[in-house]
Amino acid sequence: MSSLLTGPIESVAEFLAHALEMEVESAERYRELADNMAVHNNPGVAELFRQLAVEGDAHAAHVERRGAGVALPDIAPWAFKWSSPDGPESLPLDELHYLMSRHQALELALHNEIRGRDFYAELARASKNAEVRALAAEMAEEEGRHVAMLRDWLASEAVPEPSTPDLDPPHSPE
Repeated sequence: MSSLLTGPIESVAEFLAHALEMEVESAERYRELADNMAVHNNPGVAELFRQLAVEGDAHAAHVERRGAGVALPDIAPWAFKWSSPDGPESLPLDELHYLMSRHQALELALHNEIRGRDFYAELARASKNAEVRALAAEMAEEEGRHVAMLRDWLASEAVPEPSTPDLDPPHSPE
């Protein structure tokens, strides 16, 4: 497995700044996706993404409460210490399709929650700061609960029927 970290995170303030950005970005992406699915008349997936955005908001609020009284550093978007252009929990837009099923959406969300969990777990092993290691381990455990929740949701979803090809894809010339 390749590293999700691009450098050390050695202070609690820097850790909290990363965690907050990751959760806020994830919730914002889920809201964006919900709106996109609603526009394309895919209400089941839109509602799922809205639920996931609410979960992300709750997790961001939890991180904010943890950071109360801590001066968080301003980190430029390109200076976050994760290996992907977006945070580990943000769904890549190129993986989406407006005809996707709830099952497919859950699989993508599960993939990203696993990446979030693994980011925190890697940080819990790698940091030289004991407090950062403890916080990262705790966050990895919380993300693990999100992974379990999504696996439960996936297990309750019917496996989608093979879909018919989209005869009018959104990017095809008229």
